[in-house]
Amino acid sequence: MSDSDLMFRSAIELAEMVRSGEISARELVQASLERIEELNPELNAFVQVDAERALAAAEEVGPGDGRPFAGVPVAIKNNRAVQGLRLTYGCSLMAGYVSERDHNVVRRLKDAGFVIVGTTTLPEYGILPVSEARIFGPTRNPWDLERTPGGSSGGSAAAVSSGMVPVAHGNDGGGSIRIPAAACGLVGLKPSRGRISMAPELGDSPLTIDGMLTRTVADTAAILDVLAGYELGDATWAPPPAEPFARSAVREPSKLRIAATTLPPVADAVVDPLCAQAVGDAADLLRSLGHEVEVLDPPWQADGLRELFGAVFSNHVALSIAYSGKVAGREPSAEDMEPMSWAIFSMISSMSAVQGMRAAAELQAFARRLVSFLAPYDALLTPALGERPLPLGTLDTAASEPMSTFTRSGLFTPFTPVFNASGQPGISLPLFEGEDGLPLGVQIVGRPAGEGALLALAAQLEDATPWAERRPTVVQGIAD
Repeated sequence: MSDSDLMFRSAIELAEMVRSGEISARELVQASLERIEELNPELNAFVQVDAERALAAAEEVGPGDGRPFAGVPVAIKNNRAVQGLRLTYGCSLMAGYVSERDHNVVRRLKDAGFVIVGTTTLPEYGILPVSEARIFGPTRNPWDLERTPGGSSGGSAAAVSSGMVPVAHGNDGGGSIRIPAAACGLVGLKPSRGRISMAPELGDSPLTIDGMLTRTVADTAAILDVLAGYELGDATWAPPPAEPFARSAVREPSKLRIAATTLPPVADAVVDPLCAQAVGDAADLLRSLGHEVEVLDPPWQADGLRELFGAVFSNHVALSIAYSGKVAGREPSAEDMEPMSWAIFSMISSMSAVQGMRAAAELQAFARRLVSFLAPYDALLTPALGERPLPLGTLDTAASEPMSTFTRSGLFTPFTPVFNASGQPGISLPLFEGEDGLPLGVQIVGRPAGEGALLALAAQLEDATPWAERRPTVVQGIAD
């Protein structure tokens, strides 16, 4: 097995190789670092590589280490604190800021034995579904270097898809795990609201949740067991599962009632025929596995829904901008950020507290109606994306009307944000490949707090149409 092949193995398999002594943790981490050195100049997926500390951490791991992922390399999206590394949020105000502590997800990954090899790119403040921050430059899709890997966890997706690391961290406030998973041919689970703590910064979040980009459902489930759970001081949290997610994921699902739709929540979005075809093909596959699939149109093309979600989402963006100003020790200005970010900050700064709270309450009311509508179904099947992965530069944050770029981004990703609003778990699965040679995924959404059943269904689909061996040929050409 070549070193380049190692990073395409599952994290579970790599951990077992280290545990058994088949390979050392140092050899594994060294293989990851060499792959990063080889591919990152072209893909631009990493903000910072922490080779010296990663190798030192690997030296502490020996055969028989009982931690579930001892010695396995991992990368962290650069909006979560890693002690001793830069924490930028993709913005210039924090470009030189070095964190003195670990975020909850980082600590939990370290405690599970993962070795952090570096941090990955994101768009400025994690706003867009592409990863082209001004301070980093564009991150490229390993399947087509002229296209986006998605966002906002685009650097992590590019790193996993290209075989720089076997798994990587991301988070999702409007689709930011599911979108890059779909663009790069990966598994991307947005867990249920409150499943993974936002500690230490926040007690909870109505939209955003952390997670991972992986190649297999088994890795996703096993790492969710590591990340899930209450932290002292959490304001809200999801109810603990009846059994570990890894155990639920290997259970054969009984016959399920599944809804399917290609109707986008964004009324003016035009769904690409390939994205719609993926839903039809997935529905046929589900029927062949014994499930009942009903095609329907959810009542979600409500007037003003996009603007409502945009207002609530933008409030969280504005909070991040204010935090970056606090780190920098001064009030943010237009010169400190991309024009779209400044437009969002200016818009929210002119909004009253009552207006902000009203938008949040109205979005919650919509979400409650949606969850109620879907209650008779075990799962919902939709396209993962509305369009194929966008060419680089499609979403210009410096456009003459920068908020038009924010609006345009919703046409690319119309199916993901509603489930941040509802808090339901959703998973992007790379079931197919398009005629254009790019990954072609679908999204499956589960019941509230129902990750176990959702992962079991995802694993059944993975068994029926395995995808883990697919590799981007473009990256292979770079390596050769």
